[in-house]
Amino acid sequence: MSSSPTYLGSVQDVQGATISVALDKDTVSGLAFIDGHGYRIGQIGSFVRVPIGFTDLFGIVSQVGAGAVPESLAKVEPYGYRWLKVQLVGEGRRSGEFKRGISQYPTIGDEAHLVTEQDLSRIYGRPDAPNYVRVGSLASAESIPALVDIDRLVTRHSAVLGATGAGKSTTVANLLASLSDPHRYPSSRMIVLDIHGEYHAAMRDRATVFRVNADEDRGERPLFIPYWALSFDELLRVTPFRGLSDADRAALIEKVKQLKVASLQAQARNGVTPDTMTVDTPVPFSIHRLWYELHRYVCSTHTAQGANQSDATEAIEPGQDGRPQLGDIMNVTPPKYRPITSGGPNRVYLSGASLNIRRQILATESLLRDTRYDFMFRPGPWCPHSTLQNLDAQPVEDLESLLKSWVGGEMPVTILDLSGVPVSILMDLVGVVLRLLFDALFWARFVPEGGRTRPLLFVLEEAHAYLNSGNEGAASTAARRIVKEGRKYGLGAMIVSQRPAEIDPTILSQCGTMFAMRLANATDRGQVTGTVSDNLEGLFNMLPALRTGEAIIVGEAVHLPLRALIDAPAKHRQPDSHDPKVYDPTENGGWNRSRQAEDYSRVLERWRSENPRGSPNSGGNP
Repeated sequence: MSSSPTYLGSVQDVQGATISVALDKDTVSGLAFIDGHGYRIGQIGSFVRVPIGFTDLFGIVSQVGAGAVPESLAKVEPYGYRWLKVQLVGEGRRSGEFKRGISQYPTIGDEAHLVTEQDLSRIYGRPDAPNYVRVGSLASAESIPALVDIDRLVTRHSAVLGATGAGKSTTVANLLASLSDPHRYPSSRMIVLDIHGEYHAAMRDRATVFRVNADEDRGERPLFIPYWALSFDELLRVTPFRGLSDADRAALIEKVKQLKVASLQAQARNGVTPDTMTVDTPVPFSIHRLWYELHRYVCSTHTAQGANQSDATEAIEPGQDGRPQLGDIMNVTPPKYRPITSGGPNRVYLSGASLNIRRQILATESLLRDTRYDFMFRPGPWCPHSTLQNLDAQPVEDLESLLKSWVGGEMPVTILDLSGVPVSILMDLVGVVLRLLFDALFWARFVPEGGRTRPLLFVLEEAHAYLNSGNEGAASTAARRIVKEGRKYGLGAMIVSQRPAEIDPTILSQCGTMFAMRLANATDRGQVTGTVSDNLEGLFNMLPALRTGEAIIVGEAVHLPLRALIDAPAKHRQPDSHDPKVYDPTENGGWNRSRQAEDYSRVLERWRSENPRGSPNSGGNP
């Protein structure tokens, strides 16, 4: 028996990376103090060290008590079922650093020791190391900081998973605050896709917030996503032109290419010529002109029939001034045609166009008039203002200014608040943003603005809503591309979800680091357990009993799986995701406050403006 105060017992059974340790009869379970630090013995999630010569094997306790007894020894176990089952996860030389994986295995009788703070500092690294950030403290030894390696956290992808109220948002806010520290990481950059508008409050001094209905008084900037930056297939998904026949699709491709070629001829763009351009090349063109010309081609009436129809035969009604009512392109006003007649000397015929897209053209007309979609189809300085007289309208800005505002601004964090985006296109828009940024930084990988020189982290909130299994939408396609290929180009993803079972397993399996918080649903726990590479079923069985703000962290960003208490963000960095109080002791809200006069006109105003703090020009109180 060893006289070391860290001695726990001896190895009595070895099955691959799983070993069973019989506690020594003099080992007292509970709390032990070594060099002034308290350590918990016999706790699931605590650590064990098995010295073998100059090498130490490290493992984590996954089962305690009778269930940890090897089956062959269950009947003869001498010490009242005082057993530990340990999953070996790595090793380290006494003078070197810790490495994951096992090159040799213990034998029967090898000593098992408690892992001390000195051992853990060798495993996890030092808090002052530039490539480590603190996320909390170990639940089994609160004096020891829980550190994660930012190199592997960012580029090897991660997932923050937990039930509603488990502390996911505060964990993400904590990570964002640590990774955006201007003194340690002055060139960090992160994009948060915020579906519910929770993170403005948490990152107000380190983030630029883009929102559809921007509140300039709060420092928000308007969110614009130019339609001409979308690929052809993405454009079809957000317009009524989806589901076209092959012939109609080919004709529409040619029409868009014609408009893009005309745009390039009017104003050259670096990197592309009319000969090298494709329909997916992000070259400005006017979707309003596309609608207008398609409308005149398909929906017009003529004084001639069939092959004899031309612009000169269009049967356009004259206005009060006697001039033809040709409509207005940007106001989405179509020309006014004379109705079809069935006979007579002045017979009027319907357009003989071969395209069968009349219904889609009329629906697009309605879409372009809908102000909810102005952030895309009238994208501010990125909108070509086309008129009947100006055939070569160009936007004031090109995409480089949009990219710079998103990933090259003064603030390290960019929050794209998508709470004001119409639900019908929300998932497609997530895919568009991911694909745009991936393509931009992929092709820029050899310049300083690219991801290899300055990596970019995507934070995907409520990921189960658009990355669900079997979903072949734009968001899933773009996310799969990022998690499969992004590492090589400096693009990382952090998946945040309360329903891991609904996320595409391909995406979740590529997340090198897991922050698993409280999960009561067995299906969700099974998804998490099956995704991680370590054999830690016993450890993940703790998920239903974790406290709020507590997480099991496993994967590449930590050398050893750990159970950690996540540091609560400072009060001014709390995300806007706390639960409302039904009973409020302060009587400022809740059901227990006295009844007060209420003004539901404010409810209607905020509903209509789609702004929870009131329309910027209304002067309403929050």
